[in-house]
Amino acid sequence: MQNEKITYISAKSKWYKIDFKEIWRYRDLIMLFVKRNITTSYKQTVLGPLWIIINPLISTVVFTVIFGVIAKTSPGGIPQFLFYMSGNLLWGFFSGCLSKGSATFISNSRVFGKVYFPRMCSPISDIIFSFINYLIQMVVFIGLVVYYAFTNPNVQPNIYLCLVPIMVVQTAVLGMGVGLIISSITTKYRDLNILVSFSVSLWMYVTPVVFPASKIADSGVSWLYPLFMANPVAPIVEGYRYAFLGCGSFEMMYWLISLAVTALVVLFGLLVFNKVEKNFIDTV
Repeated sequence: MQNEKITYISAKSKWYKIDFKEIWRYRDLIMLFVKRNITTSYKQTVLGPLWIIINPLISTVVFTVIFGVIAKTSPGGIPQFLFYMSGNLLWGFFSGCLSKGSATFISNSRVFGKVYFPRMCSPISDIIFSFINYLIQMVVFIGLVVYYAFTNPNVQPNIYLCLVPIMVVQTAVLGMGVGLIISSITTKYRDLNILVSFSVSLWMYVTPVVFPASKIADSGVSWLYPLFMANPVAPIVEGYRYAFLGCGSFEMMYWLISLAVTALVVLFGLLVFNKVEKNFIDTV
């Protein structure tokens, strides 16, 4: 009995340690997930991937009619369709990353329960899939910007275009971070899923997607504009629109604060996700 060997089986790492090297080793699996998302998203559809372009165009037309023609919220001089499309594209990218990230555990519970792989592969693949859709939509948007830049003197792309890649990455990371937090909570409380889509819709209306931030600045309430810009998505959308169209303003201070908030959100999201993934299968 004294010579018996006892083997202890335990987790390879603590919940607060994230193995990025292991995730990198599974990069082929991530791309397979991306391919799966593309295939399943447009399977048995008449127009297929054309919906990637049609969806933002339709929603932009609706915004143009309701908020531009009827409510007249877009700034003077900028083509209304272009104004709303600039905010709509970036917001659609953010909400797509958030929505897919928030459903990570529930939508992949069968796969997670059968085979081991780093669970972060799933939200990362969702981000890549959303980014591919965004790039396709951007081709149309950039074409419109180039056309109006030559035909409308009010459309003035500027040097801040150099910061657009950082804004796009920040948008994806922020959406993923919020999505991971929501996904970790909804493994035990399913009814919170009902609030996600509703909350995202409300979030859009406190972000300068369908109206310029100058409307808030000109409201006459001194504390309202700083509170409005405390929304981490607001400086991104406002700066993104300013870089492409030259309308509005680029608030560097608020954008830097937004970057700091994004870093904190994604760090917290990764830690919570890493903790929940170890025993989520018992509750999902």
